[in-house]
Amino acid sequence: MEHITLLLAIVIVTALVFDFTNGFHDTANAMATTISTGAMRPKAAVAMSAVLNLVGAFLSVEVAKTISKGLVDETGIQPEVILAALVGAILWNLLTWLVGLPSSSSHALMGGLIGATVASIGISGVNGGVVLTKVLIPAVAAPLVAGVASLVAARSTYKIGANIDAETGRKGYKAGQIASAGLVSLAHGTNDAQKTMGIITLALVAGGALAPGSNPPMWVIISAGLAIALGTYLGGWRIIRTMGKGLTDLQPQQGFAAQTGAATVILASSHLGFSLSTTHVCSGAVMGAGLGRKGGVVRWSTATRMFVAWGLTLPAAGLVAALAELVARQGDWGVAVVAGFLVVSSTGIWLYSRRQVVDHTNVNDVEGTDQASAEEPAGVVTTAIAAVAPPPAGAPAEDGDEALKTTIPAPAPAKAEAAPTAAL
Repeated sequence: MEHITLLLAIVIVTALVFDFTNGFHDTANAMATTISTGAMRPKAAVAMSAVLNLVGAFLSVEVAKTISKGLVDETGIQPEVILAALVGAILWNLLTWLVGLPSSSSHALMGGLIGATVASIGISGVNGGVVLTKVLIPAVAAPLVAGVASLVAARSTYKIGANIDAETGRKGYKAGQIASAGLVSLAHGTNDAQKTMGIITLALVAGGALAPGSNPPMWVIISAGLAIALGTYLGGWRIIRTMGKGLTDLQPQQGFAAQTGAATVILASSHLGFSLSTTHVCSGAVMGAGLGRKGGVVRWSTATRMFVAWGLTLPAAGLVAALAELVARQGDWGVAVVAGFLVVSSTGIWLYSRRQVVDHTNVNDVEGTDQASAEEPAGVVTTAIAAVAPPPAGAPAEDGDEALKTTIPAPAPAKAEAAPTAAL
């Protein structure tokens, strides 16, 4: 193993902590729709996703090369810069997890790295061309492509399965969801685990432990894969709830279409070395699939808050990282202050989250899915859902409510039986 100094060891451990938060923050990308439609039990779903994330980490290093060799000038930064970048990324991940918003761990990391680099050596240390072509353009294009692909796939799925028995189709699509969710998990491992590999490799180069241009060593690949798998297994239940129930209501056909479309986009981008956000892709796919069913509803209040978080990710993580870098550059005491701040802040966020626990036992509770959406006035979401709700069997759509009322026993007999009892 390369010669590791104490500072490098701190940076590597912090990078693996980020990888861990990336795992539970992004579990929803692969498993939210599978859990929300009942295709798999929550704990079994995250266990399968964890294993496949680990496998995916060994399939490619193209994205790791983008992070370690292309995004910033690796010859002009110090390990303190990497530490500061990770602090910004971790805190953003934890804050968005706390409020249940599926923001991008990838963009948090890259925003932190860019902010810390600018604070350290100036804007010249950032490779603007790489940021534009392999980060910003994919950030805009990927969710749109995944959304359109999933919308078309969902509509095609309904059309193809129109003559299939409902119960047979439901079982078949749930099986398809499990397979496609596994593909998304594999794709997530090939894309997101590599980002931590890239950041650790960059730290090793900055600390003189590796030559510039080196690929990630095997121990880096293994440790990054294990960290993201462990985080995935713990499950980011708050974000799973938002993506599975808060954005739209999905049927198995739509879940299958969303996950297949997302996996295709992620795997293609990993092959090309695009460091896109799997969160952006999967969120776009879920919304596209939600609109792919006739009468499908997307809860735009939740989507709007999510879009705002997406837009804030790069600058917010970058600002925190830049401030952390200014402190960390002061020497050993500065590094200690930054590390201590990260520990205290992370602990505080976790303790606050315990005031309202979300886990595998209540992740599908609709009443707690999205308080903002639940409080929207009738006519925005509630009325839209009621308008497209399927009527009871044998009743026309416009008479659905009346038909449903006729199935409820009248209370009169109960009152009639109560009278003799009162007379006694």
